[in-house]
Amino acid sequence: MVAHDAAADASAAPTITDKIILPVHGMTCASCVARVEKALKRVDGVGTVGVNLASERAEVSFDKHKTGTEAFVTAVTKAGFSVPEEDITLDVTGMTCATCVGRVEKVLGRVAGVETVQVNLATEQAVVHAPKGLVDPRMLTDAVARAGYGATLHAGGENSADEEEAAAADKNRRELLQLLGAAALTLPLLVHMFVVLAGGHAFLPPWLQFVLATPVQFWFGRRFYIAGFRALRAGAGNMDLLVAMGTSAAYFFSLFLWLVPSFNPAGHLHFGAAAAIITFVLLGRWFESRAKRGTTLAIRALMKLRPENARVVRDGNEMTVAVSEVVTGDLVVVRPGERLPVDGSVEDGQSEVDESLITGESMPVAKTTGDPVTGGAINGGGLLRVRVTAVGANTTLARIIKMVEGAQASKAPVQRLVDKVSEIFVPAVVAVSLATFGLWWGLSGDFAQAFIAAVSVLVVACPCALGLATPTAIMVGTGAAARAGILIKDAEALEHGHRVDTVVLDKTGTLTEGRPGVADVAASAGGDIDDVVRLATALQHGSEHPLARAVLDRADDLGITAPAAEDFQSLTGRGVRGTVEGRTLYLGSRRLMTEIGADIAPHEETAQNWEGVGRTVMWLAQADGPPQVLGIIAAADQIKGSAKAAIARLKEIGVRAVMLTGDNERTALAVAREIGIDTVIAGVLPDDKAAEVRKLQDGKHVVAMVGDGINDAPALAAADVGIAMGTGTDVAMHTAGITLMRGDPLLIADAIRASRATYRKIWQNLFWAFIFNIIAIPLAGAGFLTPAVAGGAMSLSSVSVVSNALLLRRWRALATRERSHA
Repeated sequence: MVAHDAAADASAAPTITDKIILPVHGMTCASCVARVEKALKRVDGVGTVGVNLASERAEVSFDKHKTGTEAFVTAVTKAGFSVPEEDITLDVTGMTCATCVGRVEKVLGRVAGVETVQVNLATEQAVVHAPKGLVDPRMLTDAVARAGYGATLHAGGENSADEEEAAAADKNRRELLQLLGAAALTLPLLVHMFVVLAGGHAFLPPWLQFVLATPVQFWFGRRFYIAGFRALRAGAGNMDLLVAMGTSAAYFFSLFLWLVPSFNPAGHLHFGAAAAIITFVLLGRWFESRAKRGTTLAIRALMKLRPENARVVRDGNEMTVAVSEVVTGDLVVVRPGERLPVDGSVEDGQSEVDESLITGESMPVAKTTGDPVTGGAINGGGLLRVRVTAVGANTTLARIIKMVEGAQASKAPVQRLVDKVSEIFVPAVVAVSLATFGLWWGLSGDFAQAFIAAVSVLVVACPCALGLATPTAIMVGTGAAARAGILIKDAEALEHGHRVDTVVLDKTGTLTEGRPGVADVAASAGGDIDDVVRLATALQHGSEHPLARAVLDRADDLGITAPAAEDFQSLTGRGVRGTVEGRTLYLGSRRLMTEIGADIAPHEETAQNWEGVGRTVMWLAQADGPPQVLGIIAAADQIKGSAKAAIARLKEIGVRAVMLTGDNERTALAVAREIGIDTVIAGVLPDDKAAEVRKLQDGKHVVAMVGDGINDAPALAAADVGIAMGTGTDVAMHTAGITLMRGDPLLIADAIRASRATYRKIWQNLFWAFIFNIIAIPLAGAGFLTPAVAGGAMSLSSVSVVSNALLLRRWRALATRERSHA
């Protein structure tokens, strides 16, 4: 029995084939170590687990056929800890079609530690997501090299825009020279082909055709042989393999017919067809390359905003240094007409700053002492001295570039369909080509015609267009949106964005300016208005809440000095509590007054009147003995000038607007009536906002949540699409899938419009890419397309897909147009 159990245990034990060391953050004691070990051991396929508290690492041996890194990260996260993660971006060379993309994704996905991989044909980049420090980039580049492609670690923002532009121009120049060389040799062969097809007499002798076609085939066309051989060696197929097979068949068949004339009584050769195919494909690649450069226009424009030098004041002396040498706290001098080199706050001077390429704001923005400024913006006519608050990767411009790059490199979920097709595309085309040859030869007995039809099938098939259809549309669409001040984080936000039918808007900071001021104060009978402000100020001292700032500003205006509050306590979503001058005081909402049992009747009518015109009422009460209301304070938050037009625009595009706020219902309804919102959900605590969003989703609505504060982050994450106002907190912007770089609610509708336009273009591209192959392959198989015409058509399909995507560059935000006409 014991032996049986041992055997059973042995057979059940995992086969240990791999080992990784996983970084784990958040452990503080031996108990934490035990929890992490226990969580990891529960993962199927895990052998041994060792967790080190000092190094904050877990060593795991496991069966890689049963589990992977993603399962370990999930287990650690569920145990209450975190695994720091990173994205590694590679520049990949040699990819030509969707099949290449699938091959590169597979080999990178097999590298130990890699969680997810996204490869983009249009940007020629691969983004690998993995636990931080776990994957060596050299392992990734080696894996790509073994698959037959080239890969280097992406330099990102370290390269200047000028360097990247020069490299792209150099590549384009080399491709143009190759194209011109191939075209010069192919042109006489094409003339000869057309003369023969028109019934004329051939005037190029076979030896001259051979001399002209050979350099085109093996010199200018060597790229197809190299890439095709690499794909074949890696056990995959791609477009280059199809071109190499088709042109080689035409070339060597012509060589055979020339050397053995008894098999070719008519004297027809196909050297011209082979050369023409290569030349047409090179022409298509050149046009495609130029068009793809247009898709990255947004990134290049943003990168050019970064000045290389800055004028810094150190030890009383003004000196010019490289931007990379500027540190936080430096004082930078920006002269009229210059670009701001870094983010900062104006310490001295007044000017107007053009932020249009960053925020989409068409009008210059006035800046004076204390105002924030953004690196990359252009200074107007005044001299500014700016105290640096962020440098390098922490600047607004660097974060924008990173976000746009991330969006352009991401893969839309619809691309999964293309990936599945591309996996079987090349083998299927080869099979169709062989079947075409067999049918033609079997039915007609004409070997030459059977051969030409088979070659045409090989050449006309185009996985290139399929691979470019989605990423080019995403690149151009996100770039056009970025120019309008709409930053789309990833393709998933695009996918959900085009289906949004309900927009939930937080009131404060989204529909209103978020800077309320005290509009009125009322004291209880026998009380003093200034005393109400004084006590409220004591409770609000040090708070950064907008309503607290309003009270503090009123105290400053009145010259009131407030005492210190003791035993201070924040009551989430309701108000605050504290002891002032020995008295227990509460300041907050009507709900808070009800909770402590204070009589609100004496002030109820006044409060309702204030709330009826959109003011927020704060109640001050003393709770020593029977709770008693001391007074009420009304704060008014000005509605944004474009809020009403923004709601009207949402209705125009068929989207319902819902206001979600923690304010009382009367105040919320007053604001809603003024701007045209029909549905209001008021009195919602911050923790409950996400639940309200989920209720709308349960009603079969696709919901976008718009907010700007930390308390909006859970709701932003719960929504199908989170939209953060760029004037809000970093937490909100990090959580959201879309960020509006300026606090203009008109951009909300534009964000949805941009998503719809981009997604519409994706489906147009996919339709044309699929329909081309559906029509062209049967035509080629039926003998209606010669190999040369097939090559031209195949190249044209790729160019047309990229060109169609480039039409998105004409998209303009309506908000930007309206502001520019204002």
